Amino acid sequence: MKSWNETIRTHRQGRARTGLRPEYTGPMGRFPPLLRRPAGANRHSLVPGLAARLAAAGAALALTASCSAGASGTGSSTGTGSSTGTGSPSGTPTPTAAAPVTAVINQLRDNYSQQIIAVQLTNNTAGPLTVLSAAVTSPLFAGPIEWQPAPGGIELPPGQTKILPAQLRAPACGIRTAPANRGAAVELRIAPSSGPGPGPAIAGPATSVPATTVPATAGHATTVPAAAGPAITVPAADPYGVLERNNAEMCLGQAAAAVAGLRLEPELEVAADAQSAVLTLAITPRSTPGAVNPGSTATLTINRIDGTTLLEEDPSAPWPRSVSVHAGGASQQFRLGIRPARCDPHAVADDKVGTLLPLRVSAGGRDGVLKVDAGALLRGRIYEFITTACGRQ
Repeated sequence: MKSWNETIRTHRQGRARTGLRPEYTGPMGRFPPLLRRPAGANRHSLVPGLAARLAAAGAALALTASCSAGASGTGSSTGTGSSTGTGSPSGTPTPTAAAPVTAVINQLRDNYSQQIIAVQLTNNTAGPLTVLSAAVTSPLFAGPIEWQPAPGGIELPPGQTKILPAQLRAPACGIRTAPANRGAAVELRIAPSSGPGPGPAIAGPATSVPATTVPATAGHATTVPAAAGPAITVPAADPYGVLERNNAEMCLGQAAAAVAGLRLEPELEVAADAQSAVLTLAITPRSTPGAVNPGSTATLTINRIDGTTLLEEDPSAPWPRSVSVHAGGASQQFRLGIRPARCDPHAVADDKVGTLLPLRVSAGGRDGVLKVDAGALLRGRIYEFITTACGRQ
């Protein structure tokens, strides 16, 4: 039987060999496997009874068509027995073309602490599209949230989805005048078709306007070749509330930072039996209230500290509650006793957010969870501590 450490090492190596490129990952990190047809089977035989039901439906349609052909002729009925024109029957909706590209906002767990979102683009046309630039706009953020493309952009094969990472901009923390989930859109630049024929149509709901650059904002200008082709704007669905969640967290972070700086010290004090350890949370109040966020209140309250997927409170060294911090006050340090929250091999091997310590705080009239990142050095020490503690159980 493999030891706990050997299991973790094998899991990491296997994941490194089989990992998918990020632009091919789906909302949960993987797309479902394709259903493959057995040899000699057609697509209808994959569903029991489907072929028989299709045959019966076809016969019924054929009978309906033969009965109605004499009455309606080739045009739409006027109600007087005559037919006019050759269009669709009156009252039948005319099919509308789907948008050439659809966009969905998501966020991979690896990117929570880095405030990077995933812009999922799906090509709905019959041919490949090359995306040269993409920028998300939302009333929740001060400027366009831009994907930084490699030279030549990225190709979207027909019917496929790819993920484009984009760094969030400064949040808009003022009073909202519209629902938070409204107004998000993605502006795209699509390269002209280089193959024979007209290429896939890319005229979406918005008017295509030739241009050479994405609108520049401070420090975030994206230059596009002169032959970039038209710009199209498509709505951006946000089914998981990614933009609203990040806006709330970032605005709360700004309000808290106006009062004090919060950090985890890189040192980890491990007990002699290696079953528990102590983290140090350092709080450094600002010397001037509102120095980071003018107009904010000068008080921060840490209501309580939550555990993570990796760490839980050690009852022998309980975590503080209802800690009040005032701008201009003295610095404070709190010792947080920790122990492993779980010891299965996947705990460390698949960790994404286990070293982000969640503080439930109130600041600047906002309440929510503020996550303090352990940083690379402390993160490695926490992983080592959990591996040792779990290996001795």
